[in-house]
Amino acid sequence: MNIAVRYCSKTKFGNTRRIAEAIADGIGVKAVSIADEPRLQDKVDILFLGGAPYANIMAPELKEYAEELDPKMVSKVVLFTTSNWSRRTVLALKKMLKGKGITVCEDYFYAHMLNIDGKLEAAKEFGKKMME
Repeated sequence: MNIAVRYCSKTKFGNTRRIAEAIADGIGVKAVSIADEPRLQDKVDILFLGGAPYANIMAPELKEYAEELDPKMVSKVVLFTTSNWSRRTVLALKKMLKGKGITVCEDYFYAHMLNIDGKLEAAKEFGKKMME
C-alpha cells in the first residue's frame, strides 16, 4: 500500500507540520510540505492531507493543492487540521475533494493549537487507526 502525508504549515510554531510528522511517524512514512512537493509524484492509496485556517480561511497554497489534486492519483484522503477553534479547513477540503470525485474519510484529526504537544501521540495513533 502506498501512503503519503502532505501538509501546509505557515507559522513559526509549525503546529500542522508537527502533527503531520506524528501521523507519518505512526505509519512509517515521511511527512512532506506541499511547499516542497506541490503535486503528488506517485499514485497513492491513502493521502493524509492537512492544514490550518489563517485569518479563518484556508491557506491559498492548500486550496490550490487540493484544487489541482488529480483524482486518478489518490484512492482516499484522510484530513487533519490544527487551529484555535475552527475546523473550517477540514470542512472546506472535504467538500472540495468530494466534489472532484475523491473519496474522503469521514473521520479527521483535529488538534487545538495550544495543545500540540499533548496531541502528538494521539496523532500517531490516528494514523495507525486509519490504516486498519
